[in-house]
Amino acid sequence: MRILMIHPHDIYSSVEPWTRRIKCLAQELVKRGNEVKLVYFPLSFREKLTPHFLDGYEVIPLSRYPSPRTFIKNILKLINLSRWADIVHFQKCHHYASVPAVLAAYFSKKHLHYDWDDWEEEIWYESSGKGMHSRFIGFSFKILERFLPLLSDTVSVSSEQLKKLAINFGVKEENISIIPVGADLEQFNPKVDGSKIKEIYNIKGPLVLYVGQLHGAQYVDLFIKAANIVLHKQPQVYFMIVGEGFMEKQLRKLVKELGIEDRVIFTGSVPHSEIPYYISSADVCVAPFRDTKVTRCKSPLKIVEYLASGKPIVASNVGEVRKMVGGCGVLVKPGDFHSLARAILRLIKNEKLRKSLGVLARKRAEKRYNWQESTTLLELMYELK
Repeated sequence: MRILMIHPHDIYSSVEPWTRRIKCLAQELVKRGNEVKLVYFPLSFREKLTPHFLDGYEVIPLSRYPSPRTFIKNILKLINLSRWADIVHFQKCHHYASVPAVLAAYFSKKHLHYDWDDWEEEIWYESSGKGMHSRFIGFSFKILERFLPLLSDTVSVSSEQLKKLAINFGVKEENISIIPVGADLEQFNPKVDGSKIKEIYNIKGPLVLYVGQLHGAQYVDLFIKAANIVLHKQPQVYFMIVGEGFMEKQLRKLVKELGIEDRVIFTGSVPHSEIPYYISSADVCVAPFRDTKVTRCKSPLKIVEYLASGKPIVASNVGEVRKMVGGCGVLVKPGDFHSLARAILRLIKNEKLRKSLGVLARKRAEKRYNWQESTTLLELMYELK
């Protein structure tokens, strides 16, 4: 099968890490004998990039320069590429990628698959507020997310909540499949040695870890506030925040105000290839969320990578998280850093519980939350054409 995959972001940029899903699916599809071409949109307008190969599939850069001429050129390029393909697969609703993808599939009469992994309209408002300019962009997301599922032959979603939205918009249930995010079971596994991470950061006690972006929809403030409570009772514990984002300065300020700078480590951006070592170094891994429209739709990558690494997890009980962590980790009330702290303390004090939950976590990843399983579900959707 020949699959043309389209993503609106830069697959090489740490500033736009949301391409992990499509890259892993593309790689797994190639392993199964399919041919894949992946179109992406680099952040740089000026740098001239050419098609090349990555992990067995061809990657093709297109410009996201905001002009009608560029937009039309991209449509024509995608129409030409779609003639080669059996399937046109696009992820996310950003107009400069999704509209050309839909038109290309329409004019070439190819099966169109929409991979809907986040509620972009609500993410936009949660991150950018509801000023006049923000409302205009939010409205464009709203229109696209209402009609793209209807214009597609099949739709994959990352959560039960997104499936409900698609059905409410008029998509037939038989044309929808829930395909959660997955983990690379070889890259993330309990055998990875993370001892060097503790050496590098001079960590002498138990380590509690958060991995992810540092922006409004990630709720790292809950992790920091929970850390403050834990450190008053277990001062030997260390907390590590792995990731970058526009809220880092604000979060560092909170740490300073709480007087816990000597026990909270900010690593900044870390290459994804090194994340397994950071997770391996942790005694407890944490995924804090508030209960919002955004979090009810999420299928968090951090959680499946914690699972695959065989780590005890503390996570907020919202949306898909309860399916991921329920029975193999500790679920706490969303938005409640006191509950978060109590759960962390419970695991820090109980090594036997940590080990048993870690074993169950790995089994959960092997059974459900891995890219092999996700790709199998995706191929079933392709076959509905």
